[in-house]
Amino acid sequence: MVTRTVGEAVEAVETYSPAEERFNRRRRTAGLFAGPAVFLLVLLWPMPGLPAATHRLAAVLATVVVLWITEALPMPITAIAGPALAILLGVAPARTALAPFADPIIFLFIGSFMLAEAMFVHGVDRRIAYTALSWRMVGTSPVRVLIVYGGVAAFISMWVSNTATAAMLYPIGLAISVHVARSGLSRDRARAFALSLMLMTSFAASIGGIATPVGTPPNLIGIALMARVLGVKISFFQWMVLGVPTMAILLVFLIAYFGGRTRGVELRARDLSIVQQELRKLGPVSMGQRNALLAFAVTIALWIMPGVFAVAGLADTAFAKGYTAAVPESVAALIGAILLFVLPVSWRARQFTLSWEEASRIDWGIILLFGGGLAVGELAFSTGLADAMGQGITSWLPLQGTVGLTVLFTGFAIIMSEAASNTAAANMIVPVAIAVARAAGVNPIEPALGATLGSSMGFMMPISTPPNAIVYSSGHVPITAMMRHGIVLDLVAWFVISGMVLLLGPVFFH
Repeated sequence: MVTRTVGEAVEAVETYSPAEERFNRRRRTAGLFAGPAVFLLVLLWPMPGLPAATHRLAAVLATVVVLWITEALPMPITAIAGPALAILLGVAPARTALAPFADPIIFLFIGSFMLAEAMFVHGVDRRIAYTALSWRMVGTSPVRVLIVYGGVAAFISMWVSNTATAAMLYPIGLAISVHVARSGLSRDRARAFALSLMLMTSFAASIGGIATPVGTPPNLIGIALMARVLGVKISFFQWMVLGVPTMAILLVFLIAYFGGRTRGVELRARDLSIVQQELRKLGPVSMGQRNALLAFAVTIALWIMPGVFAVAGLADTAFAKGYTAAVPESVAALIGAILLFVLPVSWRARQFTLSWEEASRIDWGIILLFGGGLAVGELAFSTGLADAMGQGITSWLPLQGTVGLTVLFTGFAIIMSEAASNTAAANMIVPVAIAVARAAGVNPIEPALGATLGSSMGFMMPISTPPNAIVYSSGHVPITAMMRHGIVLDLVAWFVISGMVLLLGPVFFH
């Protein structure tokens, strides 16, 4: 049985160049001084018309933003520092400020992370990748290799974090690139293929995450904020109606874009022999893999069942309403996670699909980051700070309609995700999008959806997303190439996300 964990796999390959390490160190050092300075500046700056508690929260929020962008502190620590400071400054009582840490979506996170960990521990994701790449139809065509490779990356990242997906596929792509480089192909063509395969690893993993609510944290952040602030509940099925076609369009573009750069590349059967070798190493399907897939399938079925009822015209029946109330997405994820501790791998040894030691290695930092961001965002609305910010920003925006604000905040989120983590970008941009839309008298759903999806679209820099850092460490991706190709995908994503949100938002989310 494979015993690696998601965290171990990511740490093994997520590296930066010495120059980037120096930049990151200076950025963090600057943040250690800028954070307190901004806090004092905003706290002492006169803000007539704002209640004292709202003014103090503005200082806290500004500090949190600076610390998130500079990463002076670990981002989960910054996330819990925000509500802690708000409590200390009397903005809200502890019970109110810390309540978002017990939001049902927190448990959706926990359950889905445990399911992902079980898939990784038992090698389900690697079996899917190796099996797909070894299909006879793939053959030795570089374009077909990119299609299947990118499709596998996008599909897995719909359910597993984009970072874990990239970490899993990275050694496969790297091994294929090395074989191609030694095959006698010209240096330029071998480099072009390796670059395309590495960037496909990162970009397809990030794109795939937008397809489902659990694919990437920004999705759940946006869903939670719209539920808590706007009272708009977006179901798992509803999100997929928007996320899957958006992901598919971007993936098709990505395959066409990089496929065109592999012209003249001829692969040989032995260049892809590494795939067959690794598939043989996995051996027959194990009991752990069957159990993990069973628990995962049960969870997905529970997630999409309300959508099935709606499509069948049964959404208003007593059974459908009772099911929706009894089995929300968070409970469905917990049921799947519990199954992992019940389904045995070896009954004689009392060994089950997932042990608590393995389960406890999930990314608790993301959960704290989500809870802290949600807490600060909700305080911003309850104290009136968000409305004040929205009115102030709206006064100088040239575009204030639904189309203008959706396009604007989708672009802002994409830009922010280049400088900060996608989770931090969503925590910062989505509340502002909602506040500005409300101040402008516009339905906030489309701007919020655009900001949510745009937060996952950082493609230009190694520091933009962990998948970018992973493939950059291969040595096959010069930073100039990542920037050149990344900005193209950023622009295409801006156009596609804005268009899909404006097209499907009024139909499925109002």
